[in-house]
Amino acid sequence: MKLVKEAVKKCAMYTRKSTDEGLAMEFNSLDAQRESCSAYIESQRAEGWIQISDHYDDGGFSGGTLERPALQRLLRDIESGLIDVVVVYKIDRLSRSLLDFSRLVEIFDRHKVSFVSVTQSFSTTSSMGRLTLNVLLSFAQFERELAAERVRDKFAASRKKGMWMGGHPPLGYDVKERKLIVNPDEADLVRHIFQRFLEIGSATLLVKELNKQGYHTKSWTTLDGKFRAGNKFGKGTLYKMINNRLYIGEAVYKGTSYAGEHAAIVELQTFDRVQKILSENSKKRSNYARAQTPALLKGFVFCRHCHRAMTPTHTRKKGGKQYRYYLCMHASRQGHEVCPLPNIPAGEVEELVFDHIHALIQSPELIARIWREASDNGENISERAISKALKLIDPVWENLFPGEKTRLIHLLVARVDIGTDGIALQLRVDGLHGLVRELTDSDERRKIV
Repeated sequence: MKLVKEAVKKCAMYTRKSTDEGLAMEFNSLDAQRESCSAYIESQRAEGWIQISDHYDDGGFSGGTLERPALQRLLRDIESGLIDVVVVYKIDRLSRSLLDFSRLVEIFDRHKVSFVSVTQSFSTTSSMGRLTLNVLLSFAQFERELAAERVRDKFAASRKKGMWMGGHPPLGYDVKERKLIVNPDEADLVRHIFQRFLEIGSATLLVKELNKQGYHTKSWTTLDGKFRAGNKFGKGTLYKMINNRLYIGEAVYKGTSYAGEHAAIVELQTFDRVQKILSENSKKRSNYARAQTPALLKGFVFCRHCHRAMTPTHTRKKGGKQYRYYLCMHASRQGHEVCPLPNIPAGEVEELVFDHIHALIQSPELIARIWREASDNGENISERAISKALKLIDPVWENLFPGEKTRLIHLLVARVDIGTDGIALQLRVDGLHGLVRELTDSDERRKIV
């Protein structure tokens, strides 16, 4: 009888450990994983399995990401056709994320690579193995998410108790034994800043004054001994500081204030007076900016009844207050007898357009349309990336300056038709492409910073 020689199968062992603890030992966890995998490969020698000499070991890397040096090297070797079988000690050594693991299995399938777990005794070559694999990995992912929830719950509980949870220490405090301790000299500066803001009422003037007098933001030393020097004051830094309830002895978690473990530096009455000034200043700035802003919809707002352009106009009543409107050009020339559309308050219709844009750019249908248009133009961007980019508008939309809202209007709106029964809005898809690219670039810059 003639014996049939089994085809050679090149086997690679992949090992991983979440922390680097114990890796310096003569025989560590990675060695133990390799030993088990090697013994399994040896037991399959009759099937043509041979172990390749290269090692793929990730020590100190989480299973929640694919960005691991040894794993990336393994994937490159798979794509080069150097590997036929991947052997691991347990499934979660390869990945703890169901989504990531499914991506890895797709790569394995594409290159006809089998996957074997030594301790769980199955491979991806059978349908039952695939089913069992997904079930086990789901539990691994559940365990990881449960651990993350415990960490979040512990953090939330600590914040609700008013505990300091780390980070850049605020001006006026030092951190000792994970607690905020008042720094007397800096506390005097904090009180001075609050008092001067009450007297001046202007963040711009106060910033200039503080920098002219040589004051700086907090200087501190990190836990690993790195010194972080303070900087000159900016308006953003100042606003963040005088809005911080930490200075009245509170700890804020997700918008709710709790009594803090630390001592207050600023009296509640002083803090409330500062907040009142900030609120009044905000309204004044908003009213001034609105008064200085030209008609936002000029050039692309039309009367639905007459199919004519609408023009901005205004009147002044007693006291000199200005009221802005959009008026149908046909009615302007022939009188309102020829057009049933009355003068439309400009502020109301502009706000309606803002709301329409805000709602439309979050709709799945529009996101899908942008993706299709981008794909047709050869742009490599996913629907998920488009959705993420557009969601960046949400946190800042209400606080955008009128000029920035005007820019977005001109970028996004193709036409606005107004009738007695409401308004209809047409968006510029090419403008949406530009906005997505701009927001995506902005998000990437924030990540780099």
